[in-house]
Amino acid sequence: MSEQTTATSLAELKNLVGTLPAAAPAEAPKREPKRDALGRAYATGSRKESVARVWVMPGKGNITVNDKPASKYFARPVLRMIITQPFLVADRYQQFDVVCTVKGGGLSGQAGAVRHGIARALCNYDPELRGILKKAGFLTRDPRAVERKKYGKAKARRSFQFSKR
Repeated sequence: MSEQTTATSLAELKNLVGTLPAAAPAEAPKREPKRDALGRAYATGSRKESVARVWVMPGKGNITVNDKPASKYFARPVLRMIITQPFLVADRYQQFDVVCTVKGGGLSGQAGAVRHGIARALCNYDPELRGILKKAGFLTRDPRAVERKKYGKAKARRSFQFSKR
């Protein structure tokens, strides 16, 4: 058994700390790729009221959303840019095919949910991409949501029009 000593002053405590065995720095656990039998990685992404189920597999860069090509489903170029951001940051553009189903919310929230799902699925496919995607902020679920309507108000904060007469 080890011998217990008590320090009565700060100087003694400082000397004691120098004599203690140093603890080995804890290494981060190595993450294993999570792929199914077909070589696909799956993840769920969400944003506002939208939830996207995303499968990522090696391919030519085809993105399919609810059985439609992404260019048809997300007609606005900004939304198409949002869903391709994780591939551009990870330098994997046009190396993966994406199949996803998305429900709820509007198109903007759905595009954010697909981006979140793609980033998480890429981490499941290749765990070494986690640092890059996390630094870019794609793995963090955006907590912002619509504020609820309060009683006595027209909307969440908007009051009814005031009239003196």
